[in-house]
Amino acid sequence: MSNPLTLEYRAAAVPPLVGARHYFLLRRLHSLTGLVFGGYLIVHLLVNATIAQGGTVYQVQVDKIHSLPFLTVIEWTFIYLPILFHTVYGIWITVTGQPNVDRYPYTKNKFYVAQRISAIVIVFFMLFHILSLKYGWLGLNYRFDPHRALGTVGRHLDHWWVWPIYLVGIVASCYHLANGFWTAAITWGLTISEHAQKRWGRICAGLFVLLTIAGLVAFAAGVALDHKDLLQTQQRLGHGS
Repeated sequence: MSNPLTLEYRAAAVPPLVGARHYFLLRRLHSLTGLVFGGYLIVHLLVNATIAQGGTVYQVQVDKIHSLPFLTVIEWTFIYLPILFHTVYGIWITVTGQPNVDRYPYTKNKFYVAQRISAIVIVFFMLFHILSLKYGWLGLNYRFDPHRALGTVGRHLDHWWVWPIYLVGIVASCYHLANGFWTAAITWGLTISEHAQKRWGRICAGLFVLLTIAGLVAFAAGVALDHKDLLQTQQRLGHGS
């Protein structure tokens, strides 16, 4: 009888017609960039959670990041390019995949489908988050200013209609990361036995809970910020224009 923990990978294990020759390498690269993406997300969520501490704690963390030499090179090498490849190839997996959850309704098989759904959610969430917060494409009132971190985060979250976007985006991102770490251990041959997969699964479930809490804490703290007072104070102190 087939192992119910690995049934969800049957469809993914069949090489697609396009790129079949390099399928093994592409899958490993997809997994590796997912780990890089996941590491970045963990740091990102933990840094954002310091918003709840108030004062200058969050600003100090942002200043440390933006004081790094060759920051643009670091961002493109370890964040943007890995995310771009992982996203593009992930879309290809979603489009060409053949989920068998209707025939094998095991829990992990459902997790595989949820992983593909969360990937789609994350694509749209990242587009909104990056284009609005980093580049201000939806208006200047949404753009993040690293020199006035708390004030501009509060200003960004002062619009109620972005709240459900962030709530769904946070949960989807944390789930995708945790389940992705679980599947990566199988991909790299680290959890061969069913017992090892279950044990690692419990650890990943705990990671999902902790990161989700961190994300929701950051969100709630950002919503509660008095951004007008913060921006006025920071402007008097000479931070930002």
